[in-house]
Amino acid sequence: MARVPVAARNVVNRIRRTPRALARQYRTRRPHPTVELAPQPHPWTRALGLVTVVVVGAWLGLLIVGNVRTPVGPMNTTMTLRPSLTGGTKINVSPLGALHLDSHVAPVRLDVNVDQLDPVRSQAIVDHPERLSGLQDEVSQDVEHGTLDLALRSCVAVVSGATALGLAVYRRPRRALAAGGLAFTLLAASGGTAFATWNPDSVLEPKFSGLLSSAPSLVGNARSIVTEFDVYQKELARLVTNVTKLYDATSTLPAYAPDPTTIRVLHVSDIHLNPASWKIIASLVDQYKVNVIVDSGDTMDHGTAAENGFLDPIEDLGAPYVWVRGNHDSLTTQRYLQGLKNVHVLDDGRAATVAGLRFAGIGDPQFTPDRTNKPGAEQSQELAGARLASALREQRTAGRPVDIAVAHEPSAAREVDGEVPLVLAGHVHHNEMEILKHGTRLRIEGSTGGSGLRAVEGKYPDPIEASILYMDRDTRRLQAWDEIKLGGLGLTTAEVSRHLPAENQPGATPSPSSTSPTPSPTASPTAP
Repeated sequence: MARVPVAARNVVNRIRRTPRALARQYRTRRPHPTVELAPQPHPWTRALGLVTVVVVGAWLGLLIVGNVRTPVGPMNTTMTLRPSLTGGTKINVSPLGALHLDSHVAPVRLDVNVDQLDPVRSQAIVDHPERLSGLQDEVSQDVEHGTLDLALRSCVAVVSGATALGLAVYRRPRRALAAGGLAFTLLAASGGTAFATWNPDSVLEPKFSGLLSSAPSLVGNARSIVTEFDVYQKELARLVTNVTKLYDATSTLPAYAPDPTTIRVLHVSDIHLNPASWKIIASLVDQYKVNVIVDSGDTMDHGTAAENGFLDPIEDLGAPYVWVRGNHDSLTTQRYLQGLKNVHVLDDGRAATVAGLRFAGIGDPQFTPDRTNKPGAEQSQELAGARLASALREQRTAGRPVDIAVAHEPSAAREVDGEVPLVLAGHVHHNEMEILKHGTRLRIEGSTGGSGLRAVEGKYPDPIEASILYMDRDTRRLQAWDEIKLGGLGLTTAEVSRHLPAENQPGATPSPSSTSPTPSPTASPTAP
């Protein structure tokens, strides 16, 4: 058998090895296995995340820098835009409450906080009341300028806040810019929606909260204010100027100078949440060197806890304060007063000795801040008076007779006839003096708050009234009393009438001892 040449064998072997070599080469050229990545988020999820970043960033921007402090007439205000589902405008008047206006429908709400009354601008209006005629235009211009400033600042705040938060979350400039652009788009859309749905008539039907919830029933609803604007403008002018005039009037009242040992009692009543009353009372305490103040009730208007801060000036009036509850004062009011220093709350016939005189009193059994008449009211007053009379008898039997009894309603006060020399009351908003059947003297005080906010309800405003009672320190009996009457809203007179009990000067009749008119910068209506 012939031998195969070596060269031929090598060729055959290479041919045999070729499939295996190709297979190895193919295996080495196969692509390497790829690393599996986490699944990409759904586009809707990414969009929702971006919107969340935009909303949160825009809210933070508004919270930090998105407010404008601007003067509006005599007031300093802060305007702010806030995210909201319902839109509208909220005007906060601390501590009285807030007004809510359905001014627009948009995902942003305009908050206006009335911070304080500027004393310089307020005094300028007092000194130049003719400026009130142009006050409406001035306020409109101030609001317009403040709103434009707020819109510009809010735009910068929203875009900056969304962009900054987008950069912090995504760490990619393009995504951060996208967040800022979306924020600007949303703000522009909100502004356009607010403009399209703007309702200027919303001011005619505001919603009140806090103490302002009683405003429609006290000063008339907003619709009547608009339709009778001239009348309300005149009342506003009187209201702005009146407080300053009242302070001036009390500082010039002639003060009686009785025997140095005489105890001077200032009787006030029915303040009805009038803040001017505290200044007037403090002035009277200083002018007459008052030893003790007696308040026969209705210091508040609705008796809510929100009103309690109104009572804080009592601590600084300069004399002890004896108080009984009226039908506009709640037990919440009474508990708050019990916690104030220098205040003596009388109830259930309990007695207290203050400034050398012994007082006892009872709170009004009725709580009717809405001025309703509940069935059996008269009987409940008589029952309360009978309880007070029983307590007075017990005090006298124990050898500690009461000098002055205090009740809010005259019908309750009349039940103590014969048990005490003098009983004080209020409630009816005008002063009276009556000698009861068994010799007790009933003294009814007018409204020291000029009927509070109700001063504008009648044709003529109620005067501000108080009395100084001069009590003998030895006998603890009434020597004389001064009736002090300050012209009510818009009136400018201050009168003091001296009165002497018949036993001190037989046959004497009360006659005005002095009249102190105060200058008025504007013409005042003729008093009735």
